[in-house]
Amino acid sequence: MSTSASRPPQDDDVRDAPFSDFLDFEQLLAQQDRELLSRTRAFLTREVEPIINDYWTRAEFPHELVPGLAGLGIAGLAHDGPGCPDRGALVGGMVAMELSRIDPSIGTFIGVHGGLAMGSIRHCGSPEQQERWLPAMARMELIGAFGLTEPDVGSAISMGLATSARRDGDAWILNGRKKWIGNAAFADLTIIWARDEGDGEVKGFVVEKDTPGFVTTKQEDKIALRVVQNAEIELTDVRVPEENRLQEAHSFADTARVLTLTRMDVAWQATGCARGAYEHALRYTTEREQFGRSIGSFQLVQDLLVKMLANVTASTAMNVRASQLQDAGQLRDEHASLCKVHSTVRMREAVGWAREVLGGNGILLEHHVGRFVADAEAIYSYEGTREVNTLIVGRAITGESAFT
Repeated sequence: MSTSASRPPQDDDVRDAPFSDFLDFEQLLAQQDRELLSRTRAFLTREVEPIINDYWTRAEFPHELVPGLAGLGIAGLAHDGPGCPDRGALVGGMVAMELSRIDPSIGTFIGVHGGLAMGSIRHCGSPEQQERWLPAMARMELIGAFGLTEPDVGSAISMGLATSARRDGDAWILNGRKKWIGNAAFADLTIIWARDEGDGEVKGFVVEKDTPGFVTTKQEDKIALRVVQNAEIELTDVRVPEENRLQEAHSFADTARVLTLTRMDVAWQATGCARGAYEHALRYTTEREQFGRSIGSFQLVQDLLVKMLANVTASTAMNVRASQLQDAGQLRDEHASLCKVHSTVRMREAVGWAREVLGGNGILLEHHVGRFVADAEAIYSYEGTREVNTLIVGRAITGESAFT
């Protein structure tokens, strides 16, 4: 066991590997990918961690960080489309975990932009559409959002999607409402999923910022992922040219293809959230003294720390294998759903234990753990609830659908 994998860092120590990587999973990556992860870690530690609590408190997004994030080359990391990094799902997942280890909101921002928005164009767009948008999105010159969820329907969106699309000559007219759309408050491009009035099938449209009839309202008073700028969207006779309709999105099955891949990103984000909480808790135990000694020497505290470490290690192992399957083109819906279920449940346990280690200090932002506790609640729910993902896995292992 390497020393760096097990010890808490010093304040000025940017490590080659986080001490939550107890089984050295990063050694599975090629050297160039480990270097990318190290650069990402250094940027997050230097630029994000010192300021993020302030932005979380104010529920604002640190736009000044975007050029630095763009310079890392991590947008759409696993995609192989025009201008995309094409580094594979495993390194993409580990970078997603690293982002959320420092701040789950920044992890979600990149996940929505690089995963959901860029993924929709990569997997559902024509070659011409990929050439048109993906390079600028990879450079983060254009920021993307993904508009699927609606005010009155979440888990049942495949059957209950109400936003409509009507063909009108060489354009489409969109009407409807969307809710919980991450990045939409400032995105340049928003993927809007709507039901074609002609054939009843779900289709995707790239709606550009400032299109007439496309109105976004920032959602306020969130208790989780407060840095993420979610918005409600009103679409009133929004005219979108045919060239902005995703040419390979013919039904909700195509939407679901994108969601399967990004569900793995959420599993990695959940593991990163748990890692971040664990690391802050472990650091705290080396600094906090009670009864004349470090609380890290108490049996019950060590018990909580080991349970947290076991959770993050098990989740990492499961996600590594699923990402290897994804890189081999063998990832199935139930694989991603199992990873999402396991990682988010174990995350919720871990952040609770981290808060317990800190006692009353666990609710103070200065110790960071409270932010992870709150943010975990959003990660637990989005990209399919635990119940829905459980039924996807249950159907796969029994051959029986328990969906009502």
